[in-house]
Amino acid sequence: MTGSQIRQKFLDYFASRGHRVVRSSSLVPANDPTLLFTNAGMNQFKDVFLGLEKRDYTRAASSQKCVRAGGKHNDLDNVGYTRRHHTFFEMLGNFSFGDYFKREAIGFAWELITKEYGLAKDRLYVTVFREDDDAEKLWQEVAGVPKDRIFRLDEKDNFWQMGETGPCGPCSEIHYDFGPEGGPGTFPDNPGERFVEIWNLVFMQYDRDSSGNMTPLPRPSIDTGMGLERIAAVLQGKLSNYETDLLRPIIDKAGELFRKTYGEDDRGDTVLRINADHARATAFLINDGVLPSNDGRGYVLRKIMRRAMRNARMIGVNEPYLYRLTGFIAELMSDAYPDMLESIQRVARVVKDEEHRYATTFQVAERFFQDEAKAAANGLLPGAAAFKLYDTYGLALDEQEEMAREAGLTIDREGFTAEMEKQRARARASWKGGEKAQINPVYQALPKTGFVGRETLEAEANVVAVLDNEIALDRTPFYAEAGGQVGDTGVLISKQTGDVIAHVLSAYSPAPGKTVHKLAPGPWPPAPGDVVIARVDPESRHSTMRNHTGTHLLHAALRKVLGMHVKQAGSVVEPSRLRFDFSHYTAMDPDEIAEVERLMNEEILANIEVHTDIMDLDHALKTGAMALFGEKYGDQVRVVSIESFSKELCGGTHVARTGDIGICKIVYEGSISAGVRRIEAITGEGALKKFQEIQEQAERYAGVDVEKLQNQVKSLEHELQQIKTRMAQAEAGQLENKARELKGVKVLAARVEGFDRAQLRTLVDSLRNRWKTAVVVLATAEDSNVAIVSGVTKDLTSKVHAGKLAGAVAQAVGGKGGGRPDMAEAGGKDPSALAGALAQVYTSVEGML
Repeated sequence: MTGSQIRQKFLDYFASRGHRVVRSSSLVPANDPTLLFTNAGMNQFKDVFLGLEKRDYTRAASSQKCVRAGGKHNDLDNVGYTRRHHTFFEMLGNFSFGDYFKREAIGFAWELITKEYGLAKDRLYVTVFREDDDAEKLWQEVAGVPKDRIFRLDEKDNFWQMGETGPCGPCSEIHYDFGPEGGPGTFPDNPGERFVEIWNLVFMQYDRDSSGNMTPLPRPSIDTGMGLERIAAVLQGKLSNYETDLLRPIIDKAGELFRKTYGEDDRGDTVLRINADHARATAFLINDGVLPSNDGRGYVLRKIMRRAMRNARMIGVNEPYLYRLTGFIAELMSDAYPDMLESIQRVARVVKDEEHRYATTFQVAERFFQDEAKAAANGLLPGAAAFKLYDTYGLALDEQEEMAREAGLTIDREGFTAEMEKQRARARASWKGGEKAQINPVYQALPKTGFVGRETLEAEANVVAVLDNEIALDRTPFYAEAGGQVGDTGVLISKQTGDVIAHVLSAYSPAPGKTVHKLAPGPWPPAPGDVVIARVDPESRHSTMRNHTGTHLLHAALRKVLGMHVKQAGSVVEPSRLRFDFSHYTAMDPDEIAEVERLMNEEILANIEVHTDIMDLDHALKTGAMALFGEKYGDQVRVVSIESFSKELCGGTHVARTGDIGICKIVYEGSISAGVRRIEAITGEGALKKFQEIQEQAERYAGVDVEKLQNQVKSLEHELQQIKTRMAQAEAGQLENKARELKGVKVLAARVEGFDRAQLRTLVDSLRNRWKTAVVVLATAEDSNVAIVSGVTKDLTSKVHAGKLAGAVAQAVGGKGGGRPDMAEAGGKDPSALAGALAQVYTSVEGML
């Protein structure tokens, strides 16, 4: 059987037994900050297992693409040197959400591997948790496995838990014996390479609390995982996963590019295996929106790519090659992952650029090594220098040792190890996701909220909970922040008196299907049981809807003008503007921007109906609807279509017809990182105001030699832009030194000169992106006008509210303002009070943290 046939047989088997076949989720976990990458089949069902999400099925099966190359599960250093370690792999799994349990799970597994796959029973061994009498009994009763082939093991091998608290339970593993040709080994004490685990069945039957006590779950569940590469090796009679048809064609392609034949020499074979694996990880990660960078997921991707390139260079491969390998992989795996073909050019561009960047970096690394070698005392290269070569320049220790031998040096391995440990500690500290592993129990206890905001902007509702300055209703017209669209603002009105009793600043979803409303401080907070009228600010909502539909038109127009490689990499949709980040490697020229604007406004002038349909996810994707990077979709999705021009999966709110947008004007285009561009645009009333400003300026200059004036303006604008760019670069560097660290968070409150509000916002955005976990408040003053912009990184908005910070500074300087939890703007009229107001920010933030 081929790897594709093995995958399909698994899915077909479970489909015929009442399981919903669910497509693989993205390698970037949606709405789960605890994970760097999707690393198991159960990741996309986590909220279902936790009881936070309901689906219309209780049995599922999937083939999930996974990456294990960072954090707790990190196989990177072993890849290429063993038969079965990978960074990228596929996990076959079947799942029961309170439906069947141990008996059925064991029966399904045994029937599939012995009857459907035809594995010999005398080659199979089973392990169970040492206290799991039920599992041992069922293996004998249901599967007929002799007792002498069932082994009881401890927690380390046969007990699974989702986190420190929550669902957990014993697991049972099926192992395959390759026989003496697999190498030495005895089961289970010293399995070696001869015995391999092929399937793990997890029996989720307990809920562990913070004190370690376990209580039985009312509806026990099943989560299983079987590595496709491993079962393929077994079924294809191969000792190594790399010999299967899933990986061997990639090895052979790499051999063709390297002018090497697999099997000629051990070192060359290792390099070919490393590149086969790493090219798969590279192709799939970039396809799913990850780009090489110096932190987070991008850093891990860069590490994988450079490990492949470094090893290839050590056997004499100096020309770019990896981009060719990723294209080959896209074609090889297109049957199971057709979307890979759509991104071939984009992936190749990213990879080739990284290959050129690495070649340049290596030349710098060689110079650095030579300088350190000259300064080395007693023939010893310091551990700190060796670590810098490893971490900054991507030179492996064995590669450095080869260079050191040529220079007559040895490397301080102890010092290198110490620096490595420091780096790991920094990495653990910088990845804040683990802190969000558990949803606050208060939110878990809330009932689901009925959303009626597509039909009406005003609705009667019952107050079900009040939590500080937050409130939950049984139904609401307020859209909860999601998919880049900000939460609605508005008021709550007492049904009894007709008075406004609370101002709603925003709405968000702390758990699937539940909406919480953030309230402004006020004297009359509603109480549980009160009946209120929830009223959304119509002007704000309609502006947001115009901008959201405008975002869809912008995305489609960009793909038509720049190419189908364009993919959304992030967005913000709010009443005043839309911001759209997308994958593209060069700046747009004025003609391209003009053409994008023309296409968008052509659709707006045509006043086309905006259709919304609800359908199954798989059906929606087959109709050509685009799924967006980083979004989590249920089995039923909303498809927003604008005739043949645009079709996207989207849960946001939209106008009824494109003509409702009025007009769309792009006001900014620039780069935010390698391979990612950003556009800001305005629609409707905002665009009208912009045109009125331009008209007023034009009238002021009436009678002036327009052509001469235009040339002067262009020249002055160019000079001004250069000056502002230099100022911004200098200012950003100086501001970095002014930031304080409070409780592990970078906090900056400062006055800057020479920036308008838009540039201030860009600078705040830039500093937030650079620092990752930060609170930034910047202000500028001209004459008697004060502009304030505050920004808070997403991981801190539950503690620190950008709108409140901006409002407090504004109040101190004789103004007012506020905004979203993550970004806000305000103004004032008393620059003399600004210094004191900014100083107070540090005290306020420290208290909030």
